[in-house]
Amino acid sequence: MKHKFIWVGLSILIVAAMLLVSCTKATTSTATSTTTTTAIITATSTTAAGNWWDSLATPQYGGTMNLRLASDIGGWDWWSLGGATSVIGTYQEWLWNVDWATNPAVFPFKTIFTPPEYSEGQLAQSYEMTDPSTFIFHLRHGIHWQDIPPANGREFVASDVVFHFNRTTGNAGGFTKPSGAVGAFPLLSDLSVSAPDDYTVVFKATNSSPESISEGLLGQVITLIESPDEVKQYGDTSDWHHAIGTGPFMVSDYQGGTSVTLVKNPNYWGYDERYPQNKLPYVDSLQYFIIPDSSTALGAMRTGKLDLMDGQSLQNSKDIKNTNSEILQTTYPPFLGLSVEIRNDMKPFSDLKVRQALQMSINLPEIAATYYGGTVDPTPETLTSSFVTGWGYPYSQWPQSLKDEYAFNVPQAKTLLTAAGYANGFNTDVVAMTTADLNLLQIIKGYFAAINVNMDIQTMDQAQWTNYVQTNKKYDALAFRDTGELGGTIAPIDQLQNYYSKDNISWAVVNDPAYDAIVDKAMAATSTTADVKQALLDANKLIAEQHYSISLLQPLDYAFWQPWLNGYSGQLNSISGNLGSGASPSIYLARFWIDTNLKKSMGH
Repeated sequence: MKHKFIWVGLSILIVAAMLLVSCTKATTSTATSTTTTTAIITATSTTAAGNWWDSLATPQYGGTMNLRLASDIGGWDWWSLGGATSVIGTYQEWLWNVDWATNPAVFPFKTIFTPPEYSEGQLAQSYEMTDPSTFIFHLRHGIHWQDIPPANGREFVASDVVFHFNRTTGNAGGFTKPSGAVGAFPLLSDLSVSAPDDYTVVFKATNSSPESISEGLLGQVITLIESPDEVKQYGDTSDWHHAIGTGPFMVSDYQGGTSVTLVKNPNYWGYDERYPQNKLPYVDSLQYFIIPDSSTALGAMRTGKLDLMDGQSLQNSKDIKNTNSEILQTTYPPFLGLSVEIRNDMKPFSDLKVRQALQMSINLPEIAATYYGGTVDPTPETLTSSFVTGWGYPYSQWPQSLKDEYAFNVPQAKTLLTAAGYANGFNTDVVAMTTADLNLLQIIKGYFAAINVNMDIQTMDQAQWTNYVQTNKKYDALAFRDTGELGGTIAPIDQLQNYYSKDNISWAVVNDPAYDAIVDKAMAATSTTADVKQALLDANKLIAEQHYSISLLQPLDYAFWQPWLNGYSGQLNSISGNLGSGASPSIYLARFWIDTNLKKSMGH
């Protein structure tokens, strides 16, 4: 996939590579666990006056949270990447993660990029960069592996991180074959790791770029820690019967293609940041139902058999509103918006006037109003999504002259084509992934026809498309898939790779020295967040001005949840541990709770 693996951790070290950051949360040692029971146990709710969550419902212990997986478990060992979309993140944990105490009104956690001020340590208590090539994690004390053989509840220590990292890179500790993550993200192989004591992990890089270190270290693939004891005894972690982690839940049953059951870890180390006296998790168990068919899943949601489901369409949102108005809904942006990609290095698209003309031929406000029913922002996007506030180059800041280049204007588009030597237009083609929105692409084809650009649509399945377009770059005109290169909610440094000529899997084929210089500057930044912010702003401006891609819009995804589920507010991918989408189920699912009284009163 393009964009390698999109990691929550990348968002954290936009500044971590440049600042000494220390988590001020107090380390919590393992304490006597809350008794597991199906009865309602109201958690302690005493807090300091003035906390934003004081008006919310008081957490309750007990009950089962019912969730949906759209596909079967791909694997139980992240190392092979077969488990990239699974429940691994409910029982294994990360070094660094999102800050549950953050007010969703301030930052809603609906984008993959999480600014560092809204993050905190999970297995790590704090981290620091002592020089541009040295990165140090300080681990929490009192964290224990789940009491499952062969780990048997022993303490989690720094050597466990060293083992995990060496297994990932395959370049130390007796490991010779790296994880697929290294192939997708070669900067990992530049790092070495050591543990001077049980609670300190030191990473060093031969490449002194702080951003190289950050992208190699603070991502989910590198910090989702598996049990060394399990790997040493069994060779890998691929058997769910002895799945072990430090997380809030433990796998108790798996029925292939049907369901996964997890129960609470009675010796879990974590406490609720909002209510520090409350031991986690709140629910007794998680029940995942594997339901590939969307209509079947919607039926389960309607009848109260599911508590939460995400990744839903606008049409499904309308249907649920009509049949079950009591079910709560929210929207969140895709990790990348939609755009049509252009072979910038080939005629006629190497001419800026041609690229401008194609953009002007598309009526974005009309698409927003008719095709999307007024549910999306009708303005164009450049590299960074408008949902990532404070970063990028939002449309509201564009000068009018640039806005005019994106305004629907068929006469001006024809004038530009004439000036470029294509007064009669031209024939072209687009290679589209079969999973992409082909109805939208037909609309774009109609707009192009109005300026005498006749576009033939060729479709390929995902594997064929990736090989043809992304890997071998055989396409010679336009390309389209279910996510584009613009409107990214991913981490800033990862965004910048989209048009970077030194990125060997960048498929937009832009060879612009001015753009490359911006990325190089961001990668070399060693001082403040402002350096990376400025680089991202400069990149966004250049991309908007040069029309590297044809900007479309950002259709929203929808999530539904039952009124008895508390704590959920649309946090991105909180259901499962999708390593490619910034999921944090070990954080969220431990802190959500069920109002069992309300659930019973509603007949469920």
